[in-house]
Amino acid sequence: MNILVIGSGGREHGLCWAIAKSPQCDRLICAPGNGGIAEVADCMAVDISDHQAVIDLCKANEVDFVVVGPEVPLVAGLADDLIAAGIKTFGPSAAAAQLEGSKGFTKDLCAKHNIPTAAYARFSSGEPAKAYVRKQSAPLVIKADGLAAGKGVVIAQSLDEACATVDEIFGGAFGEAGAEVVVEDFLVGEEASFFALVDGKNTLALATAQDHKQVGDGDTGPNTGGMGAYSPAPVMTEELCQRTMDEIILPTVAAMAEAGTPFRGVLFAGLMITDKGPELIEYNVRFGDPECQVMMMRLRDDLVTLLLASAEGQLDHVSARWIDDVALTVVMAAKGYPGSYEKNTEIGGLADAGAGDDVEIFHAGTARSDTGACLATGGRVLNVTGIGATVAEAQAKAYAAVDKVDWPGGFCRRDIGWRAVAREKA
Repeated sequence: MNILVIGSGGREHGLCWAIAKSPQCDRLICAPGNGGIAEVADCMAVDISDHQAVIDLCKANEVDFVVVGPEVPLVAGLADDLIAAGIKTFGPSAAAAQLEGSKGFTKDLCAKHNIPTAAYARFSSGEPAKAYVRKQSAPLVIKADGLAAGKGVVIAQSLDEACATVDEIFGGAFGEAGAEVVVEDFLVGEEASFFALVDGKNTLALATAQDHKQVGDGDTGPNTGGMGAYSPAPVMTEELCQRTMDEIILPTVAAMAEAGTPFRGVLFAGLMITDKGPELIEYNVRFGDPECQVMMMRLRDDLVTLLLASAEGQLDHVSARWIDDVALTVVMAAKGYPGSYEKNTEIGGLADAGAGDDVEIFHAGTARSDTGACLATGGRVLNVTGIGATVAEAQAKAYAAVDKVDWPGGFCRRDIGWRAVAREKA
């Protein structure tokens, strides 16, 4: 079959890399793609916010199946429009994508259905929000309600900082995403990422991972879209995975179906493992980035079979197997990220860095120049990924590859996987 992947990031490179290995894939297209995806798929420069243009692309290229990677087109209803045009699509409807598109929507759903999460309140203006903040204890978590590219969350260490953050969000710091603000209690514990495929009714648990959101070593500095990840996450024991399914995922799937907005796609639960057990921080309605990349490195089964089962309501007929090895990815970002950064700096040494069966380099913000050189065009640019029997081994392979990349304009954290490495040494 002809398959189209929507997106241009490291997640989409990971998906394309896995889909390209499927015997079911006759031709793979990615729109718009990037400099690395072009090695495994035909990249086409289409404006993915123009849904009719995407539909026309599908018809012109006899596309049988579309996999939507990022959250923005899902929240905007791309899956709805593709399905209405008769094109089989992996990804939730706009109504179901509210689970990521509105943090307030998800918090209300959790409250109604007794899904464990932090206590919260939601506000549409600043003064009531700040009045609420002043009655709480710090730290507090202040969130822009809508999509903010992973950056609309601030952990305020004081009530003054919390009030200032409320003012910043309502002052337009995150654009339309800040039309509402959610104020949450701060959960204490260890974060983990849990993924499940859903077909509207049936669910299939996938793998776990742990992301590193903050820009600096030791989890310091501002939040980013993710500076690295590894899979599996040791904190997610078999018991905690089962509790996550029973207490969080299954009630959510049932609630969405009951509301007449059944969820189909991948449900990504960002969790905090507290003294009480798993609690939901937030939902995403697509694969994580960079968690997807490490998951694809570990997947034994045909990804196309799994995604089709989700789209066709057949998840009760498939299973997912994973290799026991650990995969770990290090994000190389442009200097200055998550603030301003220089674009179109040249990256060398990629062939040498990516040599060997135990390393893959997934591209995020890259493009090829007229001469074939690899240029950095975004904030998060490369996902240098290693695989090994332990977290320490996978980490060593990933950083050995990082050190072969010749990119003076880039930087990375040097401690991805530190919690799991410490566990292995204990």
